[in-house]
Amino acid sequence: MSKVEEKSLLPLLSMPVQRIMDVEEIKKNIPHREPFLFVNEIRILEEGKSCIGIYKITGEEEFFKGHFPQKPIMPGVLVLESISQAFGGAMMPHVNKTGKGIPLFLGVENAKFRGMVVPGDTLEMPIQVLRLGKLSRISAQAYVNGKLCVEANLMFILGENLHV
Repeated sequence: MSKVEEKSLLPLLSMPVQRIMDVEEIKKNIPHREPFLFVNEIRILEEGKSCIGIYKITGEEEFFKGHFPQKPIMPGVLVLESISQAFGGAMMPHVNKTGKGIPLFLGVENAKFRGMVVPGDTLEMPIQVLRLGKLSRISAQAYVNGKLCVEANLMFILGENLHV
């Protein structure tokens, strides 16, 4: 792992925001819909380079019915999915110029789950783009109240979008 991928992305949370994308704008860039939409807002820090995804966990999400009913915890893989959706929502206009592609997971590296995400939490997900194109790579983390919960490097490929 390179040095750029090892550093904390926490400082991105206090950087100036260029613009904010609401959920309707996000939906224009990714095919995800409720109940599988896990990003409410995206704060663009630098177009095509960095952003912060925001997901407010209400406790009404479908996955809490089974994970776990007595002590609801957001599954770590869904935190990774939330990061992925934030990346797609922010960056697809830079990659998917024809509108005929769909961002697909290609790989997850160095994922570490460091804290629980529970109803009432707000996930703040700083994302640093390492490579942007048909093959993209990001370094990302997820925080709740400034506490690191998840970190990973994610890779994506722009696949054909035949059904959206």
